[in-house]
Amino acid sequence: MDASLERVLTSLSLTPRGELRPMSGGDIAAVYWLDTDQGAVVVKRDDGQRLAGEADGLEALRASGCGLIVPEVLAQAGEWLVMEALQPSRREAGDAFALGQGLRTLHADTGDAHGWPHDNACGRTPQPNAPLADGRVFQRQRRLLPLAAACHERCLLDAALRQRIETLADDLESWLPDAPASLLHGDLWSGNLLYTSRGPALIDPAVYRHYPEVDLAMLTLFGSPGEAFFEAYWNGDAPADWPRREALFQLYPLLNHLLLFGGGYLGGVERAVVRVESYQD
Repeated sequence: MDASLERVLTSLSLTPRGELRPMSGGDIAAVYWLDTDQGAVVVKRDDGQRLAGEADGLEALRASGCGLIVPEVLAQAGEWLVMEALQPSRREAGDAFALGQGLRTLHADTGDAHGWPHDNACGRTPQPNAPLADGRVFQRQRRLLPLAAACHERCLLDAALRQRIETLADDLESWLPDAPASLLHGDLWSGNLLYTSRGPALIDPAVYRHYPEVDLAMLTLFGSPGEAFFEAYWNGDAPADWPRREALFQLYPLLNHLLLFGGGYLGGVERAVVRVESYQD
């Protein structure tokens, strides 16, 4: 075992029982299960700045009182993050409704500014979070324009599609109302949801404050949380322009996937742009 990890475990008074066992996932960071005499923990190894952002996000989610399970951060030191181990279990019938209620409560935690006190990362991509008062400006300047530029610079996005994204971003004030900034998980695809015997759990956040539909759009990007989820979340009050917001807020993660994983996501970016453009103001 790495000497620096041994020092972290010693500072936590944890005595390892066996070796680190790789866990599934871990596309960006290495993730391990470790049994100790004091109980199991999850150990993550990655760039220290990214791990500090993840630890900060986990603590913010735990402090929100949203009712969803969030693993406790035990220590973050350099390239190591040690946290509470959550034992996955079979998804139960009431989990989708509980997830909807929990996210509704999380998103009710609002602030005046969109962003976060610290930058963090979405996957390996640095995520600038310098706060802005207007959510449309934040989406344009902190999300869409930087990612479109980065994809274009790596020849993953042609000039014409980049211009369409920039035009879309410049036009947000014409249809998207400003709103209080909700506390978000920030990267809420299905792989960052874990079902446990205590209920749904949130892992691997990229926390900031912004429109609540950001989390919903990520949930629907690669699947569907189901009708029970939306029944609990909307509580009969879904915004009329949800389909357009869904397409808008799927554009940033699709651009990020294009940047991280290549041209297989270009079609998704194009379709999201077309969907936003197709609505009449």
